[in-house]
Amino acid sequence: MPYIQTSKSSIAPPVNLYYEDTLHGKPVIFIHGWPLNGRMWEYQLNELPKYGLRCITYDRRGFGKSDKPWNNYDYDTLAADLKSVIDELNLDEVTLVGFSMGGGEVVRYIGRYGTEKIHQVVLISTVVPFMLKTDDNPEGIPQDVFNDFINQIREDRPAFFNHFARLFYGVSFLNKSVSADFLNWNQSQVMMASAKATTDCIRSFSETDFRKDLPEINVPTLIIHGDSDKIVPIEISSKKTATLIAGAAFKIYENEPHGLFYTQKERLNQDLLDFIVGSDTGEEPLYNEEENTDLRDPLWQDPAIFPNNSFPIL
Repeated sequence: MPYIQTSKSSIAPPVNLYYEDTLHGKPVIFIHGWPLNGRMWEYQLNELPKYGLRCITYDRRGFGKSDKPWNNYDYDTLAADLKSVIDELNLDEVTLVGFSMGGGEVVRYIGRYGTEKIHQVVLISTVVPFMLKTDDNPEGIPQDVFNDFINQIREDRPAFFNHFARLFYGVSFLNKSVSADFLNWNQSQVMMASAKATTDCIRSFSETDFRKDLPEINVPTLIIHGDSDKIVPIEISSKKTATLIAGAAFKIYENEPHGLFYTQKERLNQDLLDFIVGSDTGEEPLYNEEENTDLRDPLWQDPAIFPNNSFPIL
């Protein structure tokens, strides 16, 4: 199996990252969300290479088929891992596509290493700019929510993620048609992750502040988010991100949940192609606050669904 060893000069001891590479075309690196792995991009990798794109996925340390060290799951280390992938494969003019937690790797990479090798950025349902409620981020999610989240996973990880997936894909509140077979497959991918990495990454994506990194993005950027996302609510994430990246395009998927790579695979693939390859569909909606203010309350505010604010977030 193909592996990349992270740089020995990295800020953490080197690990082996499993990756897949279609080898030909304009390079696009897809960074997966929590708690999945690179296999989540199956519906993109089966389509986008047809249009001249070299699609590359890798499993974050601690997830999928990559090494599972005991520690070093902070975003500085994860961004250094992404740099190792770019350097080892000798890539240039790269498009970075980050989903959910993976958007943090994209943004922190640019904050630390700049855009010399980066051509474009796509942020899908991402956790940036800052998830945690603090004095200067009063709209964020309280620390107790994340603590309870960790406790539930430590108590019964399979049961937690079985329920989590139904929220992730909108099965339980949008009545999205998601097969039992797909949910079973999703669970199998989730359980490939290290339990320690799974909980450590909660600390990383909840406590990392990306607000100083985002203005460093000076390449074309596309932001995509569902307005019914109950895992990473759009109001505290992409709506803010769109104001912090100069010239960013913002596409809002109405009545869509978190897992857009599956629930809106065809639309997402077309939007990625239009942005990366340069096709002109005649429509490029930008963020319009006045047209997107009537959004549902996130599930973590509903005590009937999550007692004690036991809110799952990705």
